[in-house]
Amino acid sequence: DKYCFFCQVCLSFETVLLTSGSQSSEGEMGKEPPGPRPLPLFGNLLQLDLKRPYKSLCELSKKHGSVFTVYFGTSKVVVLSGYKAVKEALVSYADEFGDRYISPIFYDTNQGHGIIFANGDSWKELRRFALTTLRDFGMGKRVAEQKILEECHHLIQMFAKHEACPVNYATSNIISSIVYGSRFEYNDPRFKNMVRRANDTICITGSPQIQLYNMFPRLVGWIKNRQLILKNVEMTIRDVKDLIRHLKETLNPQICRGLVDCFLNRKQKEEDSSVMDTHYNEKNLIFTVTNLFAAGTDTTATTLRWSLLLMAKYPRIQDQVQEELGRVVGSRQVRVEDRMSLPYTDAVIHETQRLASIVPMAIPHKTSRDVTFQGYFIKEVMCSDVSVLIHNKFSCRKC
Repeated sequence: DKYCFFCQVCLSFETVLLTSGSQSSEGEMGKEPPGPRPLPLFGNLLQLDLKRPYKSLCELSKKHGSVFTVYFGTSKVVVLSGYKAVKEALVSYADEFGDRYISPIFYDTNQGHGIIFANGDSWKELRRFALTTLRDFGMGKRVAEQKILEECHHLIQMFAKHEACPVNYATSNIISSIVYGSRFEYNDPRFKNMVRRANDTICITGSPQIQLYNMFPRLVGWIKNRQLILKNVEMTIRDVKDLIRHLKETLNPQICRGLVDCFLNRKQKEEDSSVMDTHYNEKNLIFTVTNLFAAGTDTTATTLRWSLLLMAKYPRIQDQVQEELGRVVGSRQVRVEDRMSLPYTDAVIHETQRLASIVPMAIPHKTSRDVTFQGYFIKEVMCSDVSVLIHNKFSCRKC
């Protein structure tokens, strides 16, 4: 059995001293966040469901509060549970909790490049560039709304033909039209493979095997799921390089078709100015594009699938949404300005997002320096990552 073998390897080759820091204690700067007592080497693994760790952490939060400590193997993790704790950390203590924790699997796949799994000056510069460029191409504006409406038209045509439910293709095309400057046909083989690999990689990343790899990377780097992820990433990088090469061949400095064109123009400008150590290099471009493609595809598509499921499960709510849309919007397309006139539909969308909770643990953060938070002392070097749980049961009015 692979897991028995794994345990034997761990016990044979790794010596871990956790007893000195296994319990919440009173340090020189204050008390550490409480939490369940960990075992040497394994930490709190026996108390966690690795398929759904967020459920285990939610249960632990009921006993230990909104700020507590758990050990994922030998890694010490401070968990923030609930809206108030998360908001305070990410808003009021943004500098202290602002860094990203790069788990081994994400370092393997991104190598410290891009805009999601990176830190430091490179991340700050690329994030600033991405936000500015995305806004220039209409994110949050009427221009982006038009792209969404156009893609909705293509999606509705597919529904009418009863050719499956390509929600992922639709959401991918919206971000692709902004990143590359054009959309893909739903039957494009390369596009279909890129979407499939992005979805598969996200699913595999949450598997128990990858959780174990993140805890013991030097011992279980051979596991199958890690190899599958690396293969998917390698093939996607190959496709992205080909798309970028085509855009570069047809690049016009006077006309930016999408984010890639803007990046290439900025890269050329810095090269012409002999800028040293520029962050506008090929690797950062490739991983920024793959980050945006994966994030823009899966999150929205998964939320839409949840909305379809919940509408089917609760037909009364579906009828009320349809009635409001028919009364306010009629036969035309819904637009952003209709939101204020659609309070019931708006509430249903927000409740769908809360119930779906598609990223219940959010993206792990790490502290950039020592910090006292809600009366607990969190030391920079002891806190490998800060996970956040936001799926709380609120007191909501009945729909």
